[in-house]
Parts: sequence; structure tokens; C-alpha cells
Amino acid sequence: MPDTPSSHSAITAPPAARHAEGVSNDEFRAAMSRLASGVVLVTAVEPPLDPDDPRAPAGEDVGMTATAFLSVSLDPPLVLVSLREGSRMDELLEEQPLWAVSVLSEHQRQVAGRFAMKGRVSDRLLFADLDHVRGRHSGAPLVSGALATLECRTEQRVTAGDHTLVIGRVLAAELPSAEGGPLVYFRSRYRQLG
Repeated sequence: MPDTPSSHSAITAPPAARHAEGVSNDEFRAAMSRLASGVVLVTAVEPPLDPDDPRAPAGEDVGMTATAFLSVSLDPPLVLVSLREGSRMDELLEEQPLWAVSVLSEHQRQVAGRFAMKGRVSDRLLFADLDHVRGRHSGAPLVSGALATLECRTEQRVTAGDHTLVIGRVLAAELPSAEGGPLVYFRSRYRQLG
């Protein structure tokens, strides 16, 4: 019998790709979406194009929204951020050891969305109207109104699947704002507590 649409009782979607262990990307993503995560903005400054030429253009500010960020150690103070391998931030932090994190408040959803956009060419416009200060250790932008800010120096990079885990020593930690609660990511959406 020829394979025609009339010879099938129902058209079915191709099965989801499964890993050797049996879980599909969709199943894993759905399960992990049930884990509430805090939202941070990771920032760094690209090195100048030619560090030996004082007239060379300065490096550009780079920012990335992250939900895979956590405290690793108290002594010494270490944090970890997970970056998609080959992303702009992954490549930048491979050469730039100094970076910063702004823990976003529930009122900074637009900041998170702005820096989570895929396919953007330049971050210059994203920072242009964003109220921020420069970190004294990293030189990286620290978002005004964030619940906390951290300046870090990379201690270790670990490849883990399709991501790079960047472990940073905290050089400075400040609490610029006590207003409001944290911005949370849950079920693939930004949310507020309560």
C-alpha cells in the first residue's frame, strides 16, 4: 500500500529528540521552568581595540540578562554565572577578567527584557538611557535601583555541556536600593513575589 495521507488514520508530529538518557529538550526545559530564579544583569567592558594607542576607541559596554546565577562560597566570596557557550558575554569574559552583576528589582522587568533580546548588534543603545554608575573595581555598568551589585574577577571557567560556568571572586558588594522585592523568573516569565 502506498504511503499517502489517506493511508494514515492520523497525522502525528515527529517524536521529540531524546538524549541517550531519555529526557527530551522540551521535557527538561518544562521541568526547569518550574524552578523560580532570581534575575540579574551581568555587565562588562570590552577592552580597547588597541590598548597601546590612547586615541583608539574605548571598548563597548556589554550586558546580558541571566537567571543562572548563584553564591558558591563565603570564604573566599565566590559567585557563579552560567553563560551560553560562544555567546558574546562568554567570549568577552574569556578575555576580560573583570565583570559585574546587578540583582534586579521587581520594578526592573524592562531592563531584564531589554538585555535578553536575541540578535541585537550593539549594546550601546541599550545602555544609552539606562541609569547606571561605573564600578570602581571593574569599570562595568552597575544598574541604579538594583537590589544589590557585585563586582567580580574571574577565578575559574568550567565547560559544562553547551554552557560555560564562570566562577568569580567578589571584589565589592553593595546594597544601593532596599525598595521592593526581587525580579523572579518562573514558568518562562518575569514575575514578582507575592
